[in-house]
Amino acid sequence: MYTTLKKKTLFLLFFFAIITLTSWKLPIKNKEKNSTVFISHFENILGTSFEMKIKTTSSKQAAIAEKTALNEINRLSKILSAYDAQSEFSIWMRTQNTPVKASKEFIEVLGLFDTWKNNTNGAINPAFEVVSQVWKTAENTQILPSKNDLQTASNTANQTHWNIDYKNGTITHLTNAPLKLNTFVKSYIINHATKKVMANTGVEGMVMNIGGDIFVSGNQYETIEIANPKASAINDAALDIVKIQNKFIATSGNYKRGHLIKDEWYSHIINPKTGLPADNIISATVIANNATDAGALATAFNIMTIEESTQLARQFPDVAYLIINKDGNRIESDNWESVEVIKQSNTNITITKDGQWDPAYELIIHLELAQFNGPYRRSFVAIWIEDKDKAPVRNLMIWYNKPKWLRDLKAWYRANYATFNVESQTINSISSATRPAGNYAIKWDGKNDNGEYVNEGTYTVNIEVVREHGTYQLITQDIKINNKANKIELAKNPEVASASLEIKKK
Repeated sequence: MYTTLKKKTLFLLFFFAIITLTSWKLPIKNKEKNSTVFISHFENILGTSFEMKIKTTSSKQAAIAEKTALNEINRLSKILSAYDAQSEFSIWMRTQNTPVKASKEFIEVLGLFDTWKNNTNGAINPAFEVVSQVWKTAENTQILPSKNDLQTASNTANQTHWNIDYKNGTITHLTNAPLKLNTFVKSYIINHATKKVMANTGVEGMVMNIGGDIFVSGNQYETIEIANPKASAINDAALDIVKIQNKFIATSGNYKRGHLIKDEWYSHIINPKTGLPADNIISATVIANNATDAGALATAFNIMTIEESTQLARQFPDVAYLIINKDGNRIESDNWESVEVIKQSNTNITITKDGQWDPAYELIIHLELAQFNGPYRRSFVAIWIEDKDKAPVRNLMIWYNKPKWLRDLKAWYRANYATFNVESQTINSISSATRPAGNYAIKWDGKNDNGEYVNEGTYTVNIEVVREHGTYQLITQDIKINNKANKIELAKNPEVASASLEIKKK
């Protein structure tokens, strides 16, 4: 009997042990892996820079997601690009008054242009290129366009340039005016590429950033810095910081591209109704659920009056926006604070001693990386400052994808790695006006890595560049800091198309 009772007791203990283990769901080795964010950078994607953050459990899955995104971007570019002579759009542009069978994407995009031209009373118009060409000519000749030239161009831009037959799936080209499918088309392509990845690769979440327009999708939040239009070096303090999930953010402004005529800067954003560059607004950021809404509104808000913009925004209850006018004033939507993480301010009082860097000055490092045919991975780059004894003073910029590759930046690694905290490096996405591929401005404010202003004297600027399947290059240049304006052109090399150092007043 004792033996029988003992067996029953052991059985019950075993039974309850199984129940307990099941209820606690003890982890099984190799069954679940922690998610990681994989980051990749490319240049010359849609004519600008590309960043992709992929949240998944394996590098293999991340590589598949990257390839899927690039393939979809390439597919849509072959339909919509004005820079590819063999794209569907370019071939259609060479026709006139003949119905042409069109892809669903081409029809959808031109239909969206019709909608947005109507919504914005003509502010969104792909024929702005007619007027833009007048301003490009003015920059080349350094002669401002006449009112008559601008009026003629505006009249041409405001014609009807196509007719869509939705039933038969054709588009008829009606004029010979130059057209460019810009404005929200980058947002449209990002949206399609992101959804393609999320639907077909099994990744948990992703962030796609092309030229400052960003889609955050899936199980992922992203902290995004909004570039300051009056201080837009890539390491400048942000104008504002937001945090979003499953939303699109687009920023448009006049501070990255434009026309310099007789020392006056004219925005590349043209009001098609007047032919004049938009100059009252210097930056507009829009956050929306819909990608093309964000892209179109960000551009339109640069052209329209504040009253027109706020009235238009009321038609889109999910939209949050931040507009900066030429005087630096902020115009925010009522719901902007719901996405805002930190409202940036410049209230610090700076006190320096004689013989130190004058806070009224800054050093700008202009860097243009060499361009190559087609998309290519962005180079690893390190830029840092050393004193006269070759001791590191300030790390300004370090681009890499994994810590193990930091050794490829040989000079930076020898000088800085011992004091470099890899774990502290957080890389927020940046929403800004679109800039050309490979063009960067990096700023030194005269402070060391401890936030203290350095003394006057001679310092060395180091620019180290290494590219996958490319070459290794190191530029070193001494520059005297004596609180006077100065500019030094640097020698180019196979990885750097141009570079210069410029000390100037802020």
